[in-house]
Amino acid sequence: MIQIVKISDLKVSDKSADAIITYALGSCLGLVIYDPVVRVGGMLHAMLPKPSGTGKNLFQYVDSGVPLLFKKCYTLGAKKERLRIVAAGCASLMNAATIFEIGKRNIAMLEALFKKNGVRLNASMLGGHDSRTLRLDLATGKTSVRVRGKEIEL
Repeated sequence: MIQIVKISDLKVSDKSADAIITYALGSCLGLVIYDPVVRVGGMLHAMLPKPSGTGKNLFQYVDSGVPLLFKKCYTLGAKKERLRIVAAGCASLMNAATIFEIGKRNIAMLEALFKKNGVRLNASMLGGHDSRTLRLDLATGKTSVRVRGKEIEL
């Protein structure tokens, strides 16, 4: 079954028949984590680095969504030391994103969180000027990015 992660959304699964996918990663951060031993994985599509006011949707923000992604995968049996972690998105697509540097700020927030928690990316496709589609296949752990009509495995 294909699970679609919308903007400001998060999905996790322990079903090897599942695939998790998100579309239209522009300045947003797409983050995938996957434990190959128990075949548990999840994906976050976070829009902004952190709330500027009283943000109600915690998946909307990198600073709150990333920890929730990890916690939800841990409840399904994933272990930190076995995780494969892939990030995509954070591009500069239009004037507003460029002016506010949302993509760059999302990357900086992710890097700060990972440094604080001793986590490292295994692969990434961050920045640039292209929108991307991110996909995780839970049976194999294959994570791929589709950009400009071309699929690239990360």
